[in-house]
Amino acid sequence: MNLDLTDEERSFRDEARTWLREHLPHEPRPPEGPEMREFDLAWQRTLHDGGWAGINWPAEFGGRGLSDIQQMIWYEEFALADPPFTLANSCTFVGNMHGGPTLIVNGTDEQKARYLPTILRGEEVWCQGFSEPGAGSDLAGLSTRAEVDGDHLVVTGQKTWTSYAHVADLQELLVRTNPDAPKHKGITWVVCDMRSPGIDIRPIRTMSHVTDFCEVFYDEVRIPLANVVGGIDNGWRTAMSTLSFERGTGFMADQVELAATVERLIDEARTRTGPDGVRPAIADDEIARRLATVRAEVAALRAMTIAGISRNARTGMPGAEGSMIRLFHGELHQRVYQLALEVIGPEALRLTPVDGEGVWTGPYLQSFAYTIGGGTTDIQRNIVGERVLGLPRT
Repeated sequence: MNLDLTDEERSFRDEARTWLREHLPHEPRPPEGPEMREFDLAWQRTLHDGGWAGINWPAEFGGRGLSDIQQMIWYEEFALADPPFTLANSCTFVGNMHGGPTLIVNGTDEQKARYLPTILRGEEVWCQGFSEPGAGSDLAGLSTRAEVDGDHLVVTGQKTWTSYAHVADLQELLVRTNPDAPKHKGITWVVCDMRSPGIDIRPIRTMSHVTDFCEVFYDEVRIPLANVVGGIDNGWRTAMSTLSFERGTGFMADQVELAATVERLIDEARTRTGPDGVRPAIADDEIARRLATVRAEVAALRAMTIAGISRNARTGMPGAEGSMIRLFHGELHQRVYQLALEVIGPEALRLTPVDGEGVWTGPYLQSFAYTIGGGTTDIQRNIVGERVLGLPRT
């Protein structure tokens, strides 16, 4: 593994920086609803038209066929451009970062031809139907059932914490097709049309005032068997590839944005009064130490990510090592925003952005989800222990 950029990668960085300077929108992203969806899809269309969609997707599937390192460079340049929105919170994220990559690895030629172009062109929004009220960290405990009826699956059950379900066209959905099999068996990964009869979507408002999450109820929803990805009863294997993308390369945008947040926080500490009420916060030894620590940890996270990219290049598939990145990133994210509230002080309590203050409180509240969503920290530690370190199951 070499942390130095090649001439080609440096040239790519210059190309990305120039294009973003000329095309990045400056208006704020609408916070919710159809306007938010159209903003995200319009940006995806701009990326596609400019040749920046699917940077690390294979060229035969509409991408640029470039490396994950170049994808990470793109994220870094996007963050440095001081955008009015984040990539990780876009409603196009699921399609681009796990729905599409999962189809590339596991889908049929017909499925790839149907779904991949519409993801890249910004024509359809995807959401994820994995978690249930009784199956979050223990995803294999899911109970949403699907029965084969002719050339369709008939789905009944419930999913929760489904981001952007209310504006989505399609869903990567896990269902139980064989209730008599062991719980990791008898699961099927299927593409669900969110406009199908029998689907009821109910938004969930979180403590950070985010309205992206939803509950989804399925009442005998009919899904063509042609939408099954990876085979009937083989959904756990397909889902593991989805989660490997989510826990590994799928978090690159989040990691880069966190690095930019740390630098912004250091700037805040230079201008805000510290605990003694006289000097800047950065003059306080303890605050300076903690700022230096999170900056170093962000650099370590980047090195871990590049190491993961190097492994992926050899194997062609993210592995269990992605859980190390996921675990470290989630806990670091929380430490950064906890420190931010201490540096900013009481003004950070504003939930609505006023003079830039509210940009700290909302993400702080949202940071609690980073050690829960996508598999809790305990789940990630178990994966690392068993699949990376080779420790016995407990």
